Amino acid sequence: MRTTPIITRVADSAVPAILTMAAVLAITACGDGSGGTKTAEAAPPKTPAPATTTTAPTVVTTPANAGSVIPENISYAEAESAFTAKRFDEATAKFDAYTRGHPENAWGHYMLGLSAWKSGDLERAESAFDSALARDPSHVKSLVNSSRVLLELDRPKDALERVSAAVQLDPDSPDAHRVMARVHAALGDVDSALASYREALALDPEDAWSMNNMGLLLIQRGRYEEALGPLSRAVQLDDGVTVFENNLGIALERTGHLVRAGEAYRAALAIDSTNAKAQVNLARVDGRTDLPGVDSVDVGMLGDQFAAQVKEWKEQRSATAPAAVEPVTPPETTPADSSTRPDSVTSDSAKVGSGVSDAVEIVLPVVRLAKT
Repeated sequence: MRTTPIITRVADSAVPAILTMAAVLAITACGDGSGGTKTAEAAPPKTPAPATTTTAPTVVTTPANAGSVIPENISYAEAESAFTAKRFDEATAKFDAYTRGHPENAWGHYMLGLSAWKSGDLERAESAFDSALARDPSHVKSLVNSSRVLLELDRPKDALERVSAAVQLDPDSPDAHRVMARVHAALGDVDSALASYREALALDPEDAWSMNNMGLLLIQRGRYEEALGPLSRAVQLDDGVTVFENNLGIALERTGHLVRAGEAYRAALAIDSTNAKAQVNLARVDGRTDLPGVDSVDVGMLGDQFAAQVKEWKEQRSATAPAAVEPVTPPETTPADSSTRPDSVTSDSAKVGSGVSDAVEIVLPVVRLAKT
C-alpha cells in the first residue's frame, strides 16, 4: 500500500536560500537507546551461588563508595540492586567481586560489562563482555552491547563482526537489528542501515528509538520530508522524550514548517527546560511564519501513515520468514530475562544512564531567517 504524505513541498528556491547549513550532530549519552540508548537488560544467573565461605572483604575505592567494604561472596541480587538503582560505579565494583567468586558465570561478566559501560569505562566494559563471550560465545546480549561499546570506541568494523553474529544467532531480535543499522550508518552504508531499521520495526512496530534513529539518518542525508513520518510516529508513541521532539522540529523546520517546528521545540523544552539544543533551535524559528508555498502539516496523520507502513513491513516479513524453531537450551543455562524501555537510547540507541546509545539528536547552528 502506498500512502500520500500529508505535506506540501516548499518552493524549490525558498529552502536552500534560507536553510542551507551544515547540521551539527550531538549524540546523547549511551545506554540503549542509551543519555539516548535503550536501558540495559538485566538477567539473573541460573546457577545457584556456592555455599558461603569466610573470605577477606574487598575495600571499594570507587568515587561513589570510597571506603565501603564489599565481601567477596556478594550475591548477584546484591550487585544487581546497585545497578537497578543506577549506582553504576558501585554496581561495577560489586559485579567485579561477584565475577571473582563465580568466574564461569557469563551473566555476571555481562552485567559487569553493562555496569562499566554505564559508568563510562568503555575499555573495562569491552573486556567484561569479552569475558562473557569467552564463556558463552552465543550470548546474544553480550554481542549486541559490546557492539554498542565498540561504536562508542569508534570501531564500527569490529562492531559489525559482533552484531552480525548476534543477528545470525537471534534474527528476531529488534535490538540486534537496530544496532546493526547504527553500525551500517557509521560505515556509510545508508541503504543497509535503513533496511536494518525496517527489519527492527517489522519485529517491533512500536520501537520508537528505531524510528528516531531512522529519522535522524534521513535528515543527515537531506531527505527531510521522508524523516517526518518516522519522527512523527516516534512522538505519537512516546511524547515524553526531548530527543524525539527536537528531531521532529528539525525535520519540520527543514521542510519549511517553521510554526509547527517551533511547537515541537517548545514541547522538547516542556520535557526538559534546560535542553540547550532545543533552546537554540527555538530561538531560530520563534516568531517566524512558514516559508512561502508551504501549507499546514498534519503531524498526527503522518504518524498514522508511517504506522501503516510499518504494519506492511511486518506482514511482508511474516509472509517470507521461515517457520520458527524453538531452540533447545538446558533450563539451568538460560537465566530469566527482564528488560526495560529507555527513558531517552540514545538504545539502540540509546549515555546509558538516561537511555540508549541508539538515541541521537541534532542541533542546527543559529541563523537569522527573514520574516515572510
